[in-house]
Amino acid sequence: MIQVKNLSFAYPESQSSFALRGVSFTLNPGEHVAMMGANGSGKSTLAKCLNGILLPQSGQVHVDDFLTSEESHQYEIRKKVGMVFQNPDNQFVTTSVFRELIFGLENIGLSKQEMEKRVEDAIQVFQLDRFRETPPHLLSGGEKQRVVMAAVWVMHPDYFILDEPTSLLDPQNRRDLIKMITNSPHMKDKGILFITQFSDETLPFDRLLIMHQGQRVMDGMPTEIFQKSGRLQKMGLDIPVEVELSQYLEKLHAHTD
Repeated sequence: MIQVKNLSFAYPESQSSFALRGVSFTLNPGEHVAMMGANGSGKSTLAKCLNGILLPQSGQVHVDDFLTSEESHQYEIRKKVGMVFQNPDNQFVTTSVFRELIFGLENIGLSKQEMEKRVEDAIQVFQLDRFRETPPHLLSGGEKQRVVMAAVWVMHPDYFILDEPTSLLDPQNRRDLIKMITNSPHMKDKGILFITQFSDETLPFDRLLIMHQGQRVMDGMPTEIFQKSGRLQKMGLDIPVEVELSQYLEKLHAHTD
């Protein structure tokens, strides 16, 4: 379990203005949680606090039995919590998809047999077979994100933190990536925090967290959260078109009755 307890964080250049203020929540193993919030709400800052990239000014972040603020725990936390960011090009370090997938494994001392097995599994799971020798920067946006996802998955983390991974993708690639995250049996046992700016992407998730001005202000099932459309709109957030249409039809039906 990732457990965030009363977490506050301010960047050095703005100590008087906290990016996060007293945030608390849990992410359980196998739980798929989406997060939304307007720009500047603290979403990305929170994501970076969950594996120790950023350390809290106050409060705590526990990853299972490890504390992010303990330097001796950092290695285990980084193994447990995989990070995927919105621009895949920033995460590539090698010159072919195969090398990208095996790179991290070479740094943790696995046997050659185990490394090759994990890479082959990842190639099949993320449908990358025809791109084995392709330089990652030559792939399409959706293909690049699949490679990044595979490079994280191959390390066998218990948790995935996905910070707006669909923001640079076209609608079809967005849908494909969401389906892979939420429907794949290979992701079922992973605790997932999926940060997005697209409300429709949150509907397949178990829970939806809403961030506003550095605080967690709403937490519940997506369908329940979107019933509070007026409150969301005041925070600069939209509701999915299908939910909006459903609400409109319900009101129309009630009026005609």
